[in-house]
Amino acid sequence: MTVQTDRVEFILNGAPVSVRADHPHLLAALREELDVTSPKDGCSPSGQCGCCTVMIDGKVQISCTYSLAKVAGRNVTTLEGVDAAERQRYADAFAACGGLQCGYCVPGIVMRAKAQVDKKGAALQRDDMARHLGAHLCRCTGYVKVLDAIEAVAQGTPVDVSLPGGIGTSGAKYEAAELTLGDRCYVDDIRVPGMLHAALHLTAHTRADIVRIDTSAAQAAPGVVAVFTAADIPGAQYVGIIYKDWPVFIGEGQRTSYAGDVLAMVVADTKQQARAAANLVQVEYAVLRPITDPVAAITDPEIAVFGTKNNVLSVSEYARGGDVDAALAASAHTIHEVFQTQRVEHAFLEPESTLAVPGKAADGSVSLHVYSGGQGVWDDRDQIAALLDAPKERITVELVSNGGAFGGKEDMSNQGQTALAAWLLQRPVKCTLSREESFLIHAKRHPIRLEYWAGCDADGHLTALKVRGIGDSGSYASVGMKVLERAAGHASGPYRVPTIDVECTAVRTNNPVCGAFRGFGANQAQFAMEGVMDRLAARAGISGWEMRKRNVIHPGEVWGPGQIMDDGAGGAEECLDRAKPHIDAALAAGKAVGLGLGLKNSGLGNGLREVCGAVVRFRSAAVPGEEGKVEVRHGFTEMGQGVHTVGLQTAVTELGIDPARIEVIVDTTRELGFGQTTGSRGTLMVAASVQKACQVALAAGCTPDVDHYGEHVVDWTQKLGDPAVPNPTIHAAFGYAAQVVVADKATGAIEKVIAIHDVGKAVNPRLCEGQIEGSVHMGLGYALTEEFPSDDRGFPTAKTLRQLGILRPKDIPTIEVELVEVPQPRSAYGIKGVGEIGLVPTSGAVAAALHMADGIWRNTLPMRRTADTDADD
Repeated sequence: MTVQTDRVEFILNGAPVSVRADHPHLLAALREELDVTSPKDGCSPSGQCGCCTVMIDGKVQISCTYSLAKVAGRNVTTLEGVDAAERQRYADAFAACGGLQCGYCVPGIVMRAKAQVDKKGAALQRDDMARHLGAHLCRCTGYVKVLDAIEAVAQGTPVDVSLPGGIGTSGAKYEAAELTLGDRCYVDDIRVPGMLHAALHLTAHTRADIVRIDTSAAQAAPGVVAVFTAADIPGAQYVGIIYKDWPVFIGEGQRTSYAGDVLAMVVADTKQQARAAANLVQVEYAVLRPITDPVAAITDPEIAVFGTKNNVLSVSEYARGGDVDAALAASAHTIHEVFQTQRVEHAFLEPESTLAVPGKAADGSVSLHVYSGGQGVWDDRDQIAALLDAPKERITVELVSNGGAFGGKEDMSNQGQTALAAWLLQRPVKCTLSREESFLIHAKRHPIRLEYWAGCDADGHLTALKVRGIGDSGSYASVGMKVLERAAGHASGPYRVPTIDVECTAVRTNNPVCGAFRGFGANQAQFAMEGVMDRLAARAGISGWEMRKRNVIHPGEVWGPGQIMDDGAGGAEECLDRAKPHIDAALAAGKAVGLGLGLKNSGLGNGLREVCGAVVRFRSAAVPGEEGKVEVRHGFTEMGQGVHTVGLQTAVTELGIDPARIEVIVDTTRELGFGQTTGSRGTLMVAASVQKACQVALAAGCTPDVDHYGEHVVDWTQKLGDPAVPNPTIHAAFGYAAQVVVADKATGAIEKVIAIHDVGKAVNPRLCEGQIEGSVHMGLGYALTEEFPSDDRGFPTAKTLRQLGILRPKDIPTIEVELVEVPQPRSAYGIKGVGEIGLVPTSGAVAAALHMADGIWRNTLPMRRTADTDADD
């Protein structure tokens, strides 16, 4: 095997292959020319996520950093080439142990694990494997069950790979085996005949007038089919989940507003050609002063975002219980603190990708089928239809379960541009973002400045709370106003406060857009509130646990914005009580201990009418191969959290059928989805809607080839801060959690996290535990090390995954999960939701543990990356 002038030859999975020599690395050759897709591209060419791990001459290598010149003549093995029996062992172990959620990282992890198991067999130690996984990122699992699965393979432990039964039973995640082996496609894995590739040209300035866009050089580049700009849009230029203020393209004569603004899209025969040509687009700018300080932006005479009237996106406010300043003045103990949280990047492992395929409808009209990994395919469809000025019924958006999202795939990223190119060219077009482009484009977690004044009586009972919050929402609205609304609503944590005055403002700047991210404002606010509780406890001379016990919210009591809490609120005290023995044991062992208590809404609430439809369809036995199959269709995105498995388990419970008969589908061919997969509501809404669809089916005798439709509606919430409604039900359900963080007193090293979570009803306890473990991992990073800063131009300073400060497997302490089940009224099976609450108490608990270790209060996140402390008083 030799390197030729324009070809490289090597052995792939036992067979000789020849590829073009101009690929930038081995991964590109595998995926783009050879269509070998188990190695995933999460960060090429930086080699920092591990998703593209393969074996070369029997040694594991990161293929996106391995040049073709080096691979010539060598033996390359991907997961496709592993022995079938060995593949099955890994698939079974990961499925049985819950060792995957979105699954994007797992094929690479399996290759790394195989190398270690091949070398050490049953002698492989868990800690050693964790160290070897340092080359891999998993954003979903927290690594606990990943290591369980590898240990099961190494030890040859028998595992049960059965699908789960009904609600409340553990079992393998839907499609777990296919995800483990890389056989279930993500969008970028899909290939269709005649497919073209697209690349974006982004702005070089966050705030600048576009004088001229010259695409001539790009159009003349090799392989280029077309270049599109704002001038090519036939319909609406602006999209957005709530406000239509986010331009699909910025055109000549318009103004950029953040670093992710798209100026042009190049479509070419190959991805490499498209990317090379995109760099050739020439833009003439008139550069303006970026507005990057959110506090100063409120009164800045200039407008940060083109087309808006001022720099205040929203103000969420409410007051209850009288004069808060007078109540504070009358309090036995008071504190006044300013807390600052940071911007954070989601770092889902799968970068955004869209494939749009044109076709013909039954009446001969042009149609478009879009494969999207977004969190709201019906919103995608509606916005694409408006962009194209096309009827909605001619646009179908099919959900391709994505490789992680955490809120970061709610807004459209490249769906609009890709759909436009395919529509105008009448050819299939795929666009996949690079990691750096993903960093620039999608919305992040809000950095929020939170100023708190709080008081309590001599016995530690809260008397008053005043909060002023300012959140940097970046340029476009996304759901920024809702994040600050959620921060305002959750500002008092799970505690009763007789007098409260809260105001939270979302500010527009030219910094990265901020929007939905797991926790959605509740975690920022409760980092501050938990710090307040610990400081007041010290003033009152009682423990943090006792302070919380004296103030925790109970059913029937008035909470925060005035909501009278239902029986589900009993979960807060139940979690708190279960934490006490863990705290006592750690203190007896001489450890530093911190406690965090939190709540997080499930659902959108705030007066919005929430609807989720579901369809159960029994396929006709007349269709070969479809005998006995049952379709379950719902309206939410599977992104690792297991919502497809929830649909399956609900159908098993209601219909009493074998889970193997069920196929779960999400696309826009039925009107089932209304809004985004957000707000920890997927489990609650899918279970309720599928339950009702099953009941309709049973009433109809399970007639085949009929859509048996059911829907769940939540229409009993009211908007926060309406003076006409003194006791609004701002949310229909809440999850509750207590977390105990145990640290070494001498070093401050975190040794253990005990996560005690009231989930209402655990649909699948093993997968529920995995969700919490992953949330704790993310919460620890949020507390200690993660940050996504931007410079004074509004550009992110992080370019690679390593620069984000995400904790690697060897850095994760022991995580123990206890599930609590206090049922939620008016919810199917009593479900509450668990997707976001998992990281809400973490940062407060970490701060308290570190304070016990060194006597320093922490006010700023992350705690170990920034000088953020002040002396104990």
